[in-house]
Amino acid sequence: MNGQLLQSWAGTLRRQGGERAIVQAADGEAVTFRELDARAESWLAAHAPSPGRLAGRAVVFAAPNGIGWLEIFVGLLRAGAVAVPLDPAEPPAAQQRVAEALRAGFRWDAGGLVPVAGARRFRDPAVCLIKLTSGTTGAPRPLVFNSAQLLADARHVTSTMGIDRRDLNYALIPFGHSYGLGNLTLPLLAHGVPLVCGSAPLPHAIAVDFAKWRPTAFPGVPVIWRALTASTVTLPSLRLAISAGAPLPPEVARDFAARFGRRLHNFYGSSETGGIAYDATGRPTLDGGVGRAMHGVNLTLQPGGRLRVCSAAVFTHGNRSRGKPGSWVMPDRVAIDPGGVLTLLGRRGTTVKVAGRRVNLAEVATRLRKVTGVRDAWVGVGGGIDPVLGAVVATDRPAADLRAALQGGCAAWKIPKKIVVVPALPVTARGKPDARELRARLFGPEV
Repeated sequence: MNGQLLQSWAGTLRRQGGERAIVQAADGEAVTFRELDARAESWLAAHAPSPGRLAGRAVVFAAPNGIGWLEIFVGLLRAGAVAVPLDPAEPPAAQQRVAEALRAGFRWDAGGLVPVAGARRFRDPAVCLIKLTSGTTGAPRPLVFNSAQLLADARHVTSTMGIDRRDLNYALIPFGHSYGLGNLTLPLLAHGVPLVCGSAPLPHAIAVDFAKWRPTAFPGVPVIWRALTASTVTLPSLRLAISAGAPLPPEVARDFAARFGRRLHNFYGSSETGGIAYDATGRPTLDGGVGRAMHGVNLTLQPGGRLRVCSAAVFTHGNRSRGKPGSWVMPDRVAIDPGGVLTLLGRRGTTVKVAGRRVNLAEVATRLRKVTGVRDAWVGVGGGIDPVLGAVVATDRPAADLRAALQGGCAAWKIPKKIVVVPALPVTARGKPDARELRARLFGPEV
């Protein structure tokens, strides 16, 4: 059984069983912690009445944020199953492919649990979650976690960020995403931090939700903060605004502080490690920093500027760098100042050759983001015999101004020859830059 996580959930039920756990802003439906637990038991009784049917089996499911997502997740924990949450936008055929690739026991759909051929069973009863990350290959890569690692991540997040059960978390990011698990799902289960599921990722809808439900903590992504800053809405109950999932342009952080009278707080983490660094003061975020090591996390700078992360939240199942605590070397290159503040310098492997000279794409993007009036930037290289360095820049300034701003502080071969100016960078559903769309805008669609 997933003992440690269930023990923590049992403690939450004892302390706060009659208190409100979750509200769905779109329809106003709400449940207490005790009611959520009862719904999880009912789900389990209806779909897996045989004891042990799900124990050790991976169960793939995709559902939108809401009470239903959590009743499935808690039900799977109670059954000793291994939850595999997917993006709710994934079509059934794609969910089935993932289930088969993982040799999952079942896939959940509206009609119930669908058995998957060739299923395997995990022998370790503490294993309770598989995160899927595409990495650099685009193919799903499973990361297996046990309950102790998930609890450690929740502990690091809540203690470092100062979030407790007096807060009300605002949930727009998917529960099953690594960011959502650490900042929304696990604090709810382990520490009784209630939440309200946002009705829509639009400034007006967010403002209506805040006016009605008065959430206090809001983990969001840069595209949301950019949209809110450009709007006229107010968020009077907001005390803690967290940005993660993609690089936050410093200009957005500065505009947000001027607009709302409070700072954004950068948060840096990964699927493999959970939370890594957090900017508690919001000051480094104004200049592009991502903060200091989170409570319980030890960081070591490796040769080449890569970061080794050691903590009890790092996955160890199938991790060749595992240890006690777990250890993982990030693909990102970082700098750490004397005060311990991290700044991301881009990923290893983003250095390319253009006209025989090496260019780090992340470095060029960082320089562009520091230009006055630039909201965000993405840099890429076109294929062919003579590669071309290009950039898509979110700004109101003309391309000629951007090139002029880079001259003097940047070698000539590091200045993009092709610059496309847009109001905002296209992003994926998770708030990350849409690389396919950006490349198409720069170099034309792929054929």
